[in-house]
Amino acid sequence: MPLINVKVIEGVFDDSQKAEIVKTLTEAMVSVEGENMRSVTWVVIEDVKSGDWGIGGQPLTTADVKALAAG
Repeated sequence: MPLINVKVIEGVFDDSQKAEIVKTLTEAMVSVEGENMRSVTWVVIEDVKSGDWGIGGQPLTTADVKALAAG
């Protein structure tokens, strides 16, 4: 039974976006493993505190991610 663990920085995705992540990742797994595995495909979204995530030696905040997404 697959378990997909997604970590995101808190405050970047709202509840509807998280629901879309769950749906889309489940569909991706079902397309590989078959429809019978849908009911046992788990997706867990974990929020990481803003600033507790680092890239290239620098902490990454919610504001940083939103600025990146905005272009």
